[in-house]
Amino acid sequence: MEMSEASKQTTRHEESEHLENPEPDQILSQRRSLIVTQRKWWLSVSLCLFLVVLGDSLVMLLLNFFYVQDNREDSDQDLQYTGTWTQALIQNAAFPILIPLFFIFRSPKQNPETNNTRFLSFRILFLYMSLGVLVAAHSKLFALGKLYANYGVFTLISAIQLIFTAIFTAIINRFKFNRWIIISILLTIVIYVFGSPEFGGEPDENEEFYNIQAWLTFAGSVAFALSLCFFQLGFEKLLVKTKRYGNKKVFKMVLEMQICVSFVASVVCLVGLIASGEYKELKDDSQRFKKGDTYYVLSLVGLALSWQVWSVGLIGLVLYVSGLFGDVVHMCTSPLVALIVVLAFDFMDDDFSWPRIGALIGTTLALGSYFYSMHKKNKEMMELDRRENSVEV
Repeated sequence: MEMSEASKQTTRHEESEHLENPEPDQILSQRRSLIVTQRKWWLSVSLCLFLVVLGDSLVMLLLNFFYVQDNREDSDQDLQYTGTWTQALIQNAAFPILIPLFFIFRSPKQNPETNNTRFLSFRILFLYMSLGVLVAAHSKLFALGKLYANYGVFTLISAIQLIFTAIFTAIINRFKFNRWIIISILLTIVIYVFGSPEFGGEPDENEEFYNIQAWLTFAGSVAFALSLCFFQLGFEKLLVKTKRYGNKKVFKMVLEMQICVSFVASVVCLVGLIASGEYKELKDDSQRFKKGDTYYVLSLVGLALSWQVWSVGLIGLVLYVSGLFGDVVHMCTSPLVALIVVLAFDFMDDDFSWPRIGALIGTTLALGSYFYSMHKKNKEMMELDRRENSVEV
């Protein structure tokens, strides 16, 4: 009996030593697992970045096509500012295409220890409602601002959007800046100012209202910056703490967020469309379309799908990196989108000039600076993990 108790104590002592001092093979396995996780993370970030670039390009191409075919190039104040609730609704209405994808992607193993109280569910519901209203407001203001503001005013005020995002991220998300991120922000603002694409629905001199356009564009920029920060806050403080995700960031969270927020935003925009009586103008809009009813419907459907591609990519960048990085990527796509617009459309006095070429080159520097910052952070995390698991052999 005494021998049995002694053997048990010896076994327990060996197990505790094994836990405190893991074997080299175990440490190597942990490092490999961390490397695989890092590679998956970079792959996810690259995919989301591609979706943002693709979505931005398609949206601007189809928006220009729509407004050129809608005769917005002609001077007509009564026509210039119509259809904004329709455009706001189009930005959010195609979310049902994401529902099958939501069920295709597998959820991680549920964590029974994760807090999943009714209070947490109520806060998530409140988050979706608030973000839906905010996204609807941004969609409406974006549609109005582009029709009221000329190219120069809209570009300059929209460039300030990144500054708002940086300020809100620092306050709301407790984001820590370094010199590489600051350099990236400054370069991105310059890139956006000199590299933004032309817009076919831009007003002429007789249709401009300078006292309105600045405030509309300004309010839209603030709403967009706030929405990015609240998306990030929702991921980090609410969704990741639910039982179904078990403290893991997965792409399915992006789909859930986009579906729920877009649903609320679509309802708000639909109410605005009906309340304003703008739905009565849809028939006239389709008849006025140069290429006919079929192309009118196809252009709206294409716009709706393109907005969803862009939104999923942007929210994915918010999940995997930050709202600030998502805004940087979104604004850095402007020179590439400008090149595509120049090649696709023949706007007066619009060409891919030297400032835009410089902006396109600067895009690599801005994104490279931010990517270098992320690389350093990931390297520091791996080094810290190596030190924690290091043992004397």
